Amino acid sequence: MSRAGGDGTAALERAGAETVRRAVELDLASRFQESLVCYQEGIDLLLQVVKATKDEAKKHHYRQKISEYMTRAEDIKKHVEKEKRDGKYHKQIRIEENATGFSYEKLFQEYLTEIVSEVWVEDPYIRSVYQLYNFLRFCEMLVKGPCKVKTIHLLTSCDEGSGRTQQINGLEEIQQSLRNYGVTLNFEFSSSIHDREIRFNNGWMIKIGRGLDYFKKPKGRFSIGYCDFDLRPCYETTVDVFHTKHTKKM
Repeated sequence: MSRAGGDGTAALERAGAETVRRAVELDLASRFQESLVCYQEGIDLLLQVVKATKDEAKKHHYRQKISEYMTRAEDIKKHVEKEKRDGKYHKQIRIEENATGFSYEKLFQEYLTEIVSEVWVEDPYIRSVYQLYNFLRFCEMLVKGPCKVKTIHLLTSCDEGSGRTQQINGLEEIQQSLRNYGVTLNFEFSSSIHDREIRFNNGWMIKIGRGLDYFKKPKGRFSIGYCDFDLRPCYETTVDVFHTKHTKKM
């Protein structure tokens, strides 16, 4: 094997070992969904090592470890599925102050399977211009897929001040724009709404402490993070993910 090939295999080994180590840590912490993802990534990396190495002893060792990790990953998958069926699934993500890497795509993509066709959003603060833009960005994510969303329901509070007309005009413009993509937006106002939650009709429910409004204002119009929200610092908040067999209707 060439020096370059050997270095590449060693790098795969290190990456695979580190990923599996992280999977075990998450497994022990009962963070099963995240652990499952790491097990799957680690297994893929170690399979590449087996394919690349000429060392038969190493091949045998990694095949044995891969078999163990696959068995554990399958057990976790069954456990998560049972929790979903029993309505007991709960995952919590803590977003630290000034953390980055939490765009809507990163946060929601895992739950937007192809069968999602209807979405319910309860958020009392879709009123100001930047909050309307947050909601628009969320809708853009739904339009891009891989889900085939046909209907979005929004329940929010109504701006009782000078911004009322701006709020309604903004929502109507989003409504018309979505219609061009074959998506219906229904929005209603409530003076008593306090909860912030998002539900998909595949059973997933996500509750964010700050709703969709967890991004900080960019430092300037030409600063990094202005356009790419993966690079935008966040406010501290908690995200709770549940799975239920019954999707709430507003």
